[in-house]
Amino acid sequence: MTKKIPAVILGATGTVGQRLIRLLEEHPWFEIFAVAASERSVGRPYAEACRWLLPGEPPKHVGEKVVIRLDPQAVSCDRPAIAFSALPAAVARDVEPTFAKAGYVVCSNASAFREEPDVPLLIPEVNPDHLALLKRQQETRGWDGLIVTNPNCSTTGIVLATKALDVAFGLRRVVATTLQAISGAGYPGVPSLDILGNAIPWIPGEEEKIATETRCLLGRIERETRIEADITVSAQVNRVPVVDGHTLCLSLGFDRLPSPTAAADALRAFRGSETVRGLPSAPPRSVHVMDGKDRPQPRLDLSEDSGMVVHVGRIRPCPILDLRLVGLVHNTLRGAAGGAILNAELLVAEGWLG
Repeated sequence: MTKKIPAVILGATGTVGQRLIRLLEEHPWFEIFAVAASERSVGRPYAEACRWLLPGEPPKHVGEKVVIRLDPQAVSCDRPAIAFSALPAAVARDVEPTFAKAGYVVCSNASAFREEPDVPLLIPEVNPDHLALLKRQQETRGWDGLIVTNPNCSTTGIVLATKALDVAFGLRRVVATTLQAISGAGYPGVPSLDILGNAIPWIPGEEEKIATETRCLLGRIERETRIEADITVSAQVNRVPVVDGHTLCLSLGFDRLPSPTAAADALRAFRGSETVRGLPSAPPRSVHVMDGKDRPQPRLDLSEDSGMVVHVGRIRPCPILDLRLVGLVHNTLRGAAGGAILNAELLVAEGWLG
């Protein structure tokens, strides 16, 4: 690539927006062209409008940019561009289509369009063929651009931890209990008096997202139509006093009974397509199988491979279903900003932009 693709960050002042800015700081394919946020930030330098929550300071060239409106007409860009959306779902529902209609490739972390039948819900290593929905999307909606979404952060970890097992043994039932970090609630998030020394067994809409999105991601495409996988998912979610990293306790049922060794071998062998493996943000391995009896742990394992790998450990028989395991996903990297960037890289590699 001889010239970097300009990127607009929608919702740039929030926690996921900040992760996007940090990850794009030295990206080989993309450069931050503009930062957009709500009206209270518009017209102010980004460094002044944003309460920076990551280590260090925002990149100087970004900190000096004036925050613009969430409107494609506010962006003075005369060549194909990408919009990374870190917007709340209610805002994304109105804003993202205006950018897609204006010709932007929108890679969204929001849930607003994840269940739309013509919008790919994408994990590049899992279902790159779902990009076939984009032809139908553009024809139906009359957009010059497009929208692609990445899944809920917990769903990302669950699906990466089970895709290879589904292919090898035929996944049919998933019982998931999640222990989700407070960073998943954004900033300021959960009040300290509610979460310290506590666990909150409810996150609005989360259990429903896990069930629906898992079936979508592990489904198939027929004639530009997404067919959900025939998998029953039961999810229970908890917010726990961990800063980053969602822990996933899974019990799994299959068509063909796998031994723990066979399951571990399938996960170790799991790779995306050759195209996906060559993307700048793709980790060398998407799943890291751990042998320790007490791993994975957020404090010890989360930062490996820039937070883009899902860790799986404690693979063992289940007395009710067939197999149990514990997964760990970095919720704001692999499950949010990093996932959106990886989706954008796949779109470039497949000729949808640039």
